[in-house]
Formats: sequence, structure tokens, C-alpha cells
Amino acid sequence: KEQHAAHPKNCIFLTCDAYGVLPPVSKLTSGQALYQFVSGYTSKVAGTERGITEPTPNFSPCFGAAFLTVHPTRYAELLQQKLETHGTEAYLVNTGWSGGGYGVGERMSIKDTRACINAILDGSINDAEFETDEIFGFAMPKSLPGVEGDVLNPRNAWADKDAYDATAKKLSGMFKDNFKKYTDGPNDYTNFGPL
Repeated sequence: KEQHAAHPKNCIFLTCDAYGVLPPVSKLTSGQALYQFVSGYTSKVAGTERGITEPTPNFSPCFGAAFLTVHPTRYAELLQQKLETHGTEAYLVNTGWSGGGYGVGERMSIKDTRACINAILDGSINDAEFETDEIFGFAMPKSLPGVEGDVLNPRNAWADKDAYDATAKKLSGMFKDNFKKYTDGPNDYTNFGPL
């Protein structure tokens, strides 16, 4: 008898945002999931990367550029088929910084990250009320059990709101610049990136 698990109900992309502007958890539309997947944004951090002494932003298509054998948008097409065929929800979970970027803010607590993951897995995130991030367009829960409210909206966690806005716009620009190389395929996901 063939044995295999069912298709996942949730697809979770992990990122480590050293700028401290991405929410700890975001519910993504299908298009946003494809954009984030192709972008593969994270930060290289000390302890996981050789020669890194402080976090460095990195875009690695499909979160694994070194292993890709075809164009990243082809993998996005395959992901889109799976998300649509199986009704899978996509989330971006940020394990990076909150309240400021590296050197100012603090690393997202494991407790908060676990609470976000648990809310996804047990479905309680679906009971949350959401607000939209003004720069990235992500749906962010306003509250989740076990997570402080100010952490869920990264702008609220920053003491200096002007600095947050400038840093978020900087990261938004980095996403846009990075994505220019993926607009030549049959599917252009640019409209699902930062606003």
C-alpha cells in the first residue's frame, strides 16, 4: 500500500529581516507568495554563514539559488499550481529583528516565532483580524495568542516612526531592484511586490 502524507494546508516561508521592518507573520495572497518565493529575501547571519560578522541582506531565488536547475519563475509556476490545486495558504514568518534593525532593535523572540507558527498550524490565525502593511501590502494579524500586539505591526514596535518609514522604503526599493531580473519570463509577478 502506498504511503504518503496529504498535501500541506499551509506553506511557510521563513525569512530573517535584519532591517526589522517585516512583520513576524504575514498572510500572503497567492501572488504575494510567488513574489516572495522568487525573491527569496533573508539575511545572512553570523553563526550560520562563514565570514559573516553582522547580518547581511540577501536575495536567493526560491530560498535556494544554489540548487536551481531552471529559471526561478518556473518553480513559481509549479508552486502556484500546488497552492491553487490544494487550497494551500501561504505565510511569511520573519525570525529577524523587531523594534529596529540590527544594532538598534532586538531579535524576534523564539516565543513569538513559535506562537506565530502555532497559530498557522492550528488554524487560529484565521480567526484574527488583519490590517494591511502600507509598504509591502502584507496582511498582518492585529493580535495572536502569545504575541505582543506591538510586535505584530513592525512600525508600532519602532520608537522612531520616521526611521521605520525610511528603512521600510529602502528595503522595498531593494526588493524592486532585485526583481527586475525576473520580469522577462512568461509570468511577471512584479504587481505582487512592495507597493
